[in-house]
Amino acid sequence: MDAPKAQEAGNPAAPSTPPLPADAIAVIPVREMTLFPGVVLPVTVGRPRSIAAAQSAVREQRQVGILMQRDSEQAEPQPIDLHRVGTVANVVRYVTAPDGTHHLVVQGDERFQAVEFLTGWPFLVARVQRIAEAEERTPEIEARFLNLQRQTVEALELLPQAPPEMIVAVQSVRSPGTLADLATAYMDLKPAEKQEILETIDVSARMDKVSALLAHRIEVLRLSQEIGRQTKAALDERQREVLLREQMAAIQRQLGEGEQSKAQDIAELSEAVAKADMPKEVEDQARKELRRLERMPEASPDYGMTRTYLDWLIELPWKLPEETPIDIKEARRILDEDHYGLDKIKRRIVEFLAVRKLAPSGKAPILCFVGPPGVGKTSLGQSIARAMNRKFVRVSLGGVHDEAEIRGHRRTYIGALPGNIIQAIRKAGARNCVMMLDEIDKLGSGIQGDPRAAMLEVLDPEQNSAFRDNYLAVPFDLSRVVFITTGNVIDQIPGPLRDRMEVIQLSGYSAEEKFNIAKRYLVARQLEANGLKAEQVVLDDDALRDIIGLYTREAGVRNLEREIGKALRNAAVRIAEGEAGPIHIGSSGLAGILGAPVFESEVAMRTSVPGVATGLAWTPVGGDILFIEATRTAGNGKLILTGQLGEVMRESVQAALSIVKNRAGQLGIDAGIFEKSDIHVHVPAGAIPKDGPSAGVAMFIALASLMTERPVRSDTAMTGEISLRGLVLPVGGIKEKLAAAARAGVKRVMLPARNKKDIEDLSEETRRQLELIWLERVEDALGAALEERPAAASA
Repeated sequence: MDAPKAQEAGNPAAPSTPPLPADAIAVIPVREMTLFPGVVLPVTVGRPRSIAAAQSAVREQRQVGILMQRDSEQAEPQPIDLHRVGTVANVVRYVTAPDGTHHLVVQGDERFQAVEFLTGWPFLVARVQRIAEAEERTPEIEARFLNLQRQTVEALELLPQAPPEMIVAVQSVRSPGTLADLATAYMDLKPAEKQEILETIDVSARMDKVSALLAHRIEVLRLSQEIGRQTKAALDERQREVLLREQMAAIQRQLGEGEQSKAQDIAELSEAVAKADMPKEVEDQARKELRRLERMPEASPDYGMTRTYLDWLIELPWKLPEETPIDIKEARRILDEDHYGLDKIKRRIVEFLAVRKLAPSGKAPILCFVGPPGVGKTSLGQSIARAMNRKFVRVSLGGVHDEAEIRGHRRTYIGALPGNIIQAIRKAGARNCVMMLDEIDKLGSGIQGDPRAAMLEVLDPEQNSAFRDNYLAVPFDLSRVVFITTGNVIDQIPGPLRDRMEVIQLSGYSAEEKFNIAKRYLVARQLEANGLKAEQVVLDDDALRDIIGLYTREAGVRNLEREIGKALRNAAVRIAEGEAGPIHIGSSGLAGILGAPVFESEVAMRTSVPGVATGLAWTPVGGDILFIEATRTAGNGKLILTGQLGEVMRESVQAALSIVKNRAGQLGIDAGIFEKSDIHVHVPAGAIPKDGPSAGVAMFIALASLMTERPVRSDTAMTGEISLRGLVLPVGGIKEKLAAAARAGVKRVMLPARNKKDIEDLSEETRRQLELIWLERVEDALGAALEERPAAASA
């Protein structure tokens, strides 16, 4: 239906509106669309203002202005939301569909610029300035025109189904500006790029922009065609290979070779299935797949997949091997031989082994070793396997975020494999192996599922006797597998998973424990690793203690072993160059081998002024000392906190300041000074986030020291949470914190009195090295930590 008859088609008559000025037109905003002069496009209008503008234009046989919105999400765009350059268009057709939607077919006439938007009409009206196309034909413009025409035709010819009439239309265009508009209209460009071309009035600049865009498009189309040709060639090669394989199979059948080879293969597989001692359900599945394989041509893609599946079923250890009784005395000897210290941990492992010995088929607990890196979690699992005389296999779970890595992929997927659990069983070759699930706290979840949920079935003794891997699709009994898990942070293990395990905490080593571990294990291991013999190199005890104290500061011994290896490699170079041994490595020569000491005691230096206290912190890799620094400047009572403090630590500072204010009279502090001063609390190592309540006592002592001008004792460190009533509350990680204090040269440590039970596992060396002061209230800390106020200097 054409435009003048649109109202007869059922469009309601619009209310009478004042006539438009001669230089004004009705404006229809559009989303993500740019109309160019000379181009015909359909437009769907749905907003009441746009419908009113279209009906007014049809009724009065006037042109409309098409302007693109800056933001397509804007439901009711205002003049400020529209671009200023658009296209004046004739309404060729107006149709109201049966579903009530309104459709226009418009033909672009010429560019315009909206000068001013007018009010008084039920639709957008703008006073416009029409932009006539320049007709200048200089040699430069003519050259650009011919190049652009060639590029446009080339781009159309590269399209897979370009209409021939479109190429003819491009070749018949004689106006440079019209050609640039036409090429842009039919190019696959973003609306913003098309709008930029529409707003380019200068014909030369417009043709340059379109030419650059066309050059890129032509290159993309060429590459697309080349990729298509290569893909087709690859498919043809695959079809050729299948055909040749079929022909080869036919030749082998004629020679009597193919069937004989396949029959022999099937017979060997059938014999292997019979010897695998599978459960009846699994053997039935294997026989079924074997029959399928027998009927299947060798050239079929499914042949290799089915053969691989049968290999997995055959090679898995379905039969339970004969188990040797556990020798508890031998287990103790192995644990003592492999590990120094860890008496409580060893005692629990011996209990675990004793239960396994007395109740071999019972549901023993799953041990979970939690502690900082390098304290011997993995080697404890290896020792348990030695003590039980079983195969040991390790499965790393760090970074696993796909459930299929635990349960396996279904065989319908190309390259499918069983999950890590079944793969580890096959590697161990025994259904009663000791399997260590390493870094269980670092399991993640993603769009492929939650492997932590899959681990629930693996570790649940009530369910894992019929564990079903997606690849195998038959149950496999995991109940005889001894599962041991490890992790660094217990809080990151999901609750339901943690509930299935018995958590055994491993703390960091003291300096004396590290010395004995190095003497017994690390030096010998590094001598062997570097091709040295014990009589060729002598590492002095003093040098070993210096490596522990000055070059490493960790809970475990991994960095210690690296530094020992570095020192021994220096000796290896000297021996390889012909130097006669034995080579002595003493403490005086360490700096030349390992460089300047990495760590030094900072306690005395940092606590020499009022306002500085030494706290103790727990980290996932052990304990560490933490310095709390406070200073006061003239101000109006603000509290400034820096050093990447978490929300809990910020609250601890505020609570500590409130207690100091509350006890200002007892401490001899002028209460009015708080309102005249700004207090700044800083915790160094500002790049490291810190949180937790255990620095409360240190915060209080630092603020009390600042306000009373009494320095904190340089040999004293502290930990503990505080309440507003002045109580010192218990905290965690006591052993790690005390080890860190001993490493840092601290002599006295103030602890919450309710943490007395936590020092049972403390080594005798640490007990001798540290004086422990127990705190019930913050007043106990003041007397133990603060030095006397220095006497005023005489004139």
